[in-house]
Amino acid sequence: VQLQASGGGLVQAGGSLRLSCAASRSIFFMGWYRQGPEKQRDMVATITSGGSTSYADSVKGRFTISKDNAENTVYLQMNSLKPEDTAVYYCNARPVGVSSARGYWGQGTLVTVSS
Repeated sequence: VQLQASGGGLVQAGGSLRLSCAASRSIFFMGWYRQGPEKQRDMVATITSGGSTSYADSVKGRFTISKDNAENTVYLQMNSLKPEDTAVYYCNARPVGVSSARGYWGQGTLVTVSS
């Protein structure tokens, strides 16, 4: 599975960005992870083909993950962005029974939130 991510950029605190990730074929779990400077890569949000979602506590109420199953594309709408959201964001996709670490990864897209 190939993943093509886009949508990162520079935004002021309180602003919004939308990330997109297109997969080359249908796959059950898709999601977004992020890695800040000198930090580990952490889950941001995931979604299943059926629409079940999961969010990191730090982004609940601010970020929304959605998926277009027909286009095999997952989106991450990020609102009320904070400087601590600054990170490289990675798209991830995996079938059932496979951990995210052993799944497929897209190229990272940098999100920078200025204060």
